[in-house]
Parts: sequence; C-alpha cells; structure tokens
Amino acid sequence: AASDLKGLIFTYVWAFDEKEDWEYVNYYKSIFESHGAEVYFVELEASLEERLKRNVHPERLKLKPTKRDVKFSKKDLMETLSKHRVNSYEGEIKYPNYIKIDNTNLEPKKVARMIKERFSL
Repeated sequence: AASDLKGLIFTYVWAFDEKEDWEYVNYYKSIFESHGAEVYFVELEASLEERLKRNVHPERLKLKPTKRDVKFSKKDLMETLSKHRVNSYEGEIKYPNYIKIDNTNLEPKKVARMIKERFSL
C-alpha cells in the first residue's frame, strides 16, 4: 500500500454469506485507502459450466500451481459453491468504485476494456 506501484490487482473468492469475509475485504480496503489509494471492486461471475471449463484451461494450469491437481481443484470449486454464496445480490455492494460483470461469454480483453472504461483507467 505504501509502495510506488501504479496499482495492484488482488483477486479473492468472496463468500458473501460470511461476515468474516466482509470484514477481511473492508480491512484491506482500509489499508490502501489510508495510504491515499483508490480502491476499485470488480466482481466477475460466470456460469458453473464455464467455471469448470476455465478451471482446467491450459493457461490457468500453467500459471496457477494449485489448479494442477485437477481432481482436487474441481472438488474444491464445487464444495465452495455448495457452501457459500460467491456472487453478490443486486445492490448489496455499496462501494462507489464497483462493477459486476457476467463474463461467461466474454473474452478477457473485452472484460478488461469494460473495467478500464467504467473506471476511466
């Protein structure tokens, strides 16, 4: 937060049904804001079918060692989705710098453009 970096992208699977996750997100948000940083929230959602396909995509397996145990990774994804609500309800997120995108059928570059345009980055 106190570095000279132009920005930081932090990804997190947020269990919206867990008070502790709200506290965790707000805690880290406050750290960056206390250093004068603007914090932007981008919520991405995709269908279960698409998430399962992406979970075994060669690029993801290459970049994320934790996904390489495909059987465990699928089990973990399914358990997380069965135990927690990982997408917000309409109007639940009150942060001014927030966007929710269903990226089920969108290419990553398109999603990046949407985010860039929404926040004038």
